[in-house]
Amino acid sequence: MQQQIGTSDGVIMPRLFIIGGSDAGISAALRARELALDWHVTIATADRYPNFSICGIPYFLSGEVEEATNLAHRKAADIEALGVELLLDHAVEGIDPASHQVTTRDSSGRIVEHRYDKLVIGTGATSIRPPLPGLDLPGVFLLRWMDDTFAFEKHLEEAKPRSIAIIGGGYIGLEMSEALTRRGIDVTVVEMAPSVMTTIDSDLGQKVGEELRRNGIHIAAGQAISSISRDGVGLRLDGPNGFSLPTDMVLVAVGARPETGLAEAAGITLGFKKALQVNRRMETNILDVYAAGDCVETWHRITRANAYLPLGTTAHKQGRIAGENAVGGDRQFEGSLGTQSVRLFESVVARTGFHDRDAANAGFDPLSVDSVVWDHKVYYPGAREMTIRVTGDRSTQRLLGAQIIGHYGTEVSKRIDIFAAAIHHGMSVEAASDLDLSYTPPLSSPWDPVQMATQAWSAALRSG
Repeated sequence: MQQQIGTSDGVIMPRLFIIGGSDAGISAALRARELALDWHVTIATADRYPNFSICGIPYFLSGEVEEATNLAHRKAADIEALGVELLLDHAVEGIDPASHQVTTRDSSGRIVEHRYDKLVIGTGATSIRPPLPGLDLPGVFLLRWMDDTFAFEKHLEEAKPRSIAIIGGGYIGLEMSEALTRRGIDVTVVEMAPSVMTTIDSDLGQKVGEELRRNGIHIAAGQAISSISRDGVGLRLDGPNGFSLPTDMVLVAVGARPETGLAEAAGITLGFKKALQVNRRMETNILDVYAAGDCVETWHRITRANAYLPLGTTAHKQGRIAGENAVGGDRQFEGSLGTQSVRLFESVVARTGFHDRDAANAGFDPLSVDSVVWDHKVYYPGAREMTIRVTGDRSTQRLLGAQIIGHYGTEVSKRIDIFAAAIHHGMSVEAASDLDLSYTPPLSSPWDPVQMATQAWSAALRSG
């Protein structure tokens, strides 16, 4: 069965078809509707939860967000009210670029062929499934989409586990460690690397680990897992060097990989980390087919080369550009720096750009300098210290990156954004000190902590 879209006077409207209803797909649809009301825009999503905040899942599971429906950036009815056709529970089974057709199967098994003039692929990423025996045992979970969330929540409610082991000490693993601790569950984080949160330097990651331990979370760093097995009514993790951990439940959070099988089968070229290869207009190698979000490569602002940086902020930007260009625009993606922040109990950790290892691998001569500074004037009550690590290139003095650890409420996230904006525009470390930043004693100092940290970097460079 083939579907065509026409107006009341019989004119066939040009059609934009979007695969995926998360950040990239929704952003593409909304931008297209904003710019081209004469286009028919359709989104096909394999589940029933378009435009849900996947980043908010830990806060629903912790109980901080009371209703899962509150995670929706927009309700389905709100999206449809903007003139976007939603095909929920429609799995896309094939793309035929030659005939400009997409084949979907709905929840009843009905197959429909949809013709498109332009296509945007926003299939996102999927959780990495490590080759672990026991990964499919009851009580072992991966967590990425809303259906995963509801299955996880149901198990918490019905099995009432007293303990959980989280394999993976990245952002999701650590956010979930806090969420489950808030529910009174005994949490152990098992991380293969020497410290948790490998997107920051190892010594800073160790500080993060200390904060987690202060809040009752057990950390097993530098520990691989070789198997998961049934242990009576519970489970057991085993690893090298005699490691063994009994637990009631397991969450595997070791990262994500781009979901590209559908696109690859249609002939779209894969690139870095087997993500879909796109140019800065978000075009694939196939005419009239765009792609955006966690399924595609990301153009890095510093290296001017492609990387894989799956982030919600990036997906929104790329989707917006894909949607604009699909309906006749001419816009380019301006790049990503991998800017991230995470709140863990009373601490916030943030990073942007490169640290030493990344910078050296990219051909720079990096220097990183730490500063410990007060978040606002110390005479005003409540001042707290922040650790800011600035990375710059010795020869050009170009600002390359920053990492910050501070107390919740010290504006860590917004201060990393200052660094991100400065790096985005190619500023030197010294030039960042010249920025006209706001000041009032309860919030900052005449020299903001960002500027004090850049000044410390310049002083360290001069001192050799």
